Amino acid sequence: MSELHKFLFDGLPVRGMIVRLTDAWQEILARRASNTATGAYPPPVAELLGEMTAAATLMQANIKFNGALILQIFGDGPVKVAVAEAKPDLSLRATAKVIGDLPADARLPDMVNVSNKGRCAITLDPKDKLPGATPYQGVVPLFGDEGEKLGKLSDVLQHYMLQSEQLDTTLVLAADDKVAAGLLIQRLPVKGEGNLEGTSDKDHDQANEDQIGRNEDYNRISILASSLTRDELLTLDIETILRRLFWEEKLLRFEPQAGLLGPHFACTCGRERVAQMIRGLGVEEAESILAERGDIEVGCDFCGKQYRFDAVDAAQLFKPLGDQIPGSPVVQ
Repeated sequence: MSELHKFLFDGLPVRGMIVRLTDAWQEILARRASNTATGAYPPPVAELLGEMTAAATLMQANIKFNGALILQIFGDGPVKVAVAEAKPDLSLRATAKVIGDLPADARLPDMVNVSNKGRCAITLDPKDKLPGATPYQGVVPLFGDEGEKLGKLSDVLQHYMLQSEQLDTTLVLAADDKVAAGLLIQRLPVKGEGNLEGTSDKDHDQANEDQIGRNEDYNRISILASSLTRDELLTLDIETILRRLFWEEKLLRFEPQAGLLGPHFACTCGRERVAQMIRGLGVEEAESILAERGDIEVGCDFCGKQYRFDAVDAAQLFKPLGDQIPGSPVVQ
């Protein structure tokens, strides 16, 4: 069962959390593999997407935000875009669009940053937006301060945290076809909450920035966390990992989150959402598709569910509201 553990280092300005996605991650991969149009993700893409899903879970759990956290990587490589979304209840979904071939040992630059123009975007989309309100979004390049390509997603996100929150952050991420996991260690803000939501003030930013790289307790714990290998993160249980890394530190543990209270797969697609999309195409485009195919079939990129609208269904969509007959909740 997928699980998330949060902890503090007693008496030190350092917090941490570790996530291990098993059933939730396997569900994402299985749904993609069952899609006859796309087939399974190539192994390097699955690894990247698994790391993104683990990272999105950690970042969502690290902030107090009532809405979706959406992590996107996009650029000019064979992976056009990769997306992982985590909701406040830790429901997860993820997808990637692959438009070309890539070698079995492809790394992040090979997949999305061939010409060093790739980007990472983190979007916070509030659940209850006011009319006209837009989600908060932060975007960073996939290269470092000297223009060098960053080879790992963890490097990109650590760089993002320094720019966005002015907080030292250590991330260790790993994924294969069974597990997606991540460990996050972060220096606590000097005062108040972090500013990932875009709500911090200038003095808060400066106070946090002044502490970057200077806290000896964080630096020590970061070195310990960074010693965790990919194989250890994927194969060891959470209790063993924490004991091996921090056996000399006093941890204050929170209640683990698992099952429906922890990370789990869920998708927000639905027949009515697809119907709205078809209405957005317009009558002429819908009729053109029907003339060519006989029906309109739309598959969800996240969960793989197929929604089919025949000519009668499509005609019903474009009738005035008063003339529409009650729809059926049954997915065809």
